[in-house]
Amino acid sequence: MLGEISEVTKTTWVTRKEPDFRAYEFGEEKGRQAVAMVEERVREGLPLKSVVSVTGLPLTPDVRHLKDKGILQRLPMFQEITKNGVRWEDGTELQADVIFWNTGFKHSLDHLKSLDLMNEKGGIIMTGKLATQVAKDPRIHLTGYGPSASTIGANRAGRIAVRELLKELEL
Repeated sequence: MLGEISEVTKTTWVTRKEPDFRAYEFGEEKGRQAVAMVEERVREGLPLKSVVSVTGLPLTPDVRHLKDKGILQRLPMFQEITKNGVRWEDGTELQADVIFWNTGFKHSLDHLKSLDLMNEKGGIIMTGKLATQVAKDPRIHLTGYGPSASTIGANRAGRIAVRELLKELEL
């Protein structure tokens, strides 16, 4: 999308972390390996890492093209949004008419804090067929967390979670 927007206006790409571009073909087997690594972490109750942290960003022909055009010249995250744009910690300012904020697949579970699901490692131990079921309370399923943090993964995990919940609740 950044590539398309850059064709009609000036763009600036800002990310929290340095992108990890990797030159490889991302196919089904790579996808399965990445999901398995994320699933292993949540089953052990380790802090969650995103699937992208395992796979990196595939350096596809389209991405290569954007890098060659200078569109993917990444800047670190700014410190604040100002009246006219953004400002970094060193005082550098950039005027911006629009900020297009993409959050990605980072989980946010602060609203569940009172349920005391986190363990001493800073993660949540997950069980169930697709690692969506919380070990401390099997009535709770976190679809879209861990290995199901993708559109396809969450849809498939949702179906399995319903079956597991029906069994858990004896319905």
